[in-house]
Amino acid sequence: MSILLIILGQGFGSSEKMVGGSSGQGDQGQVLQRLMGGLLLTVAIFGLSSHYLSFISFPTITSLFPAITLFPKKKKKTVRVYMDGCFDLMHYGHANALRQARALGDELVVGVVSDEEIIANKGPPVMSMDERMVMVSSVKWVDKVIADAPYAITEEFMNKLFTEYNIDYIIHGDDPCILPDGSDAYAHAKKAGRYKQIKRTEGVSSTDIVGRMLLCVRDRQILETPNHASLQRQFSHGSTPGQDNGNASGTRISHFLPTSRRIVQFSNGKGPRPDARIVYMDGAFDLFHAGHVEILKCARDYGDFLLVGIHTDQTVSAHRGPHHPIMSLHERSLSVLACRYVDEVIIGAPSEVTKDMIKTFNISLVLHGTVQESEGVRNKRNEKKAESEKKYYATKQFVTGD
Repeated sequence: MSILLIILGQGFGSSEKMVGGSSGQGDQGQVLQRLMGGLLLTVAIFGLSSHYLSFISFPTITSLFPAITLFPKKKKKTVRVYMDGCFDLMHYGHANALRQARALGDELVVGVVSDEEIIANKGPPVMSMDERMVMVSSVKWVDKVIADAPYAITEEFMNKLFTEYNIDYIIHGDDPCILPDGSDAYAHAKKAGRYKQIKRTEGVSSTDIVGRMLLCVRDRQILETPNHASLQRQFSHGSTPGQDNGNASGTRISHFLPTSRRIVQFSNGKGPRPDARIVYMDGAFDLFHAGHVEILKCARDYGDFLLVGIHTDQTVSAHRGPHHPIMSLHERSLSVLACRYVDEVIIGAPSEVTKDMIKTFNISLVLHGTVQESEGVRNKRNEKKAESEKKYYATKQFVTGD
């Protein structure tokens, strides 16, 4: 310590001489050399002391001069990535795409394509713009959402992403996105060298989900026309018109193959704190939609940790009919798990919340969104509705207009 003070004292003494006299720039250089040499020598002495004089405690150079930073660390640049889409009838495949996109950067900005653009390029969307915005905003890997994004990445919009939103890369799946004129929707991004690709999630698509929904029409016990049945088979199996895959009874089986790795990818990986207030809510959560998001958001406000139980396919089918649920247990679980308000799910939760279950998961509060109907009440309601519709068609009159 005394050596350091002597060296620094010499440096400061020379500095005073320089100020008082007219030594010039040469003396200034010598003073700087002495000062730096003294610091380096002191560091070396402290290094030797830790090896040979370990029984003596010397203060470190950083503790003596905390403001000195010999090698300042450069601040890491935040990488922002952009992904767009229609996100109509949003499912776990969409969520997985957003998860992959987020992994390529530090922040994910998502563009939700406008209704007008979807109609012009694909046909009318099923869900409204507001519903699709709610769904995308609820995904836990999304940092910012842009409404009314264009279907194709034009040069003008691409430059806006780069300048206004500070986007570094534009992301899309490995499936081609071709415009009606045959051009690539991401051609400008690829040409600029700012395009990155992710793997498309196999086993689900919006068209596939529409097919599953069409199959549920059979629950109404009405006669099918040959064309109607053919349309159902075409959607549910992806076949071309005229092909019959021979599955006239029952819904299609999901092609999704759940793996433990995929579940881990969607999971937060964190349990509740010992003093956390755990809130539990269960349900089918079939065709996960904006209403589900809102009720889960409300449930999360009641505690510190939201645990969601996903009912089995058999439980849902017993309450809603033989062609329900439309999405399988694992598909529904991933959709719920991707929601930012959900901390953990029970895959295949029982329909009844038992005392043992409450103790096992340390549940503080059990919530339910709506009054659950018994099978008898549901059947009576359907019978009344069917009778009402039958009476309507019997007395139906022509009405002008569309």
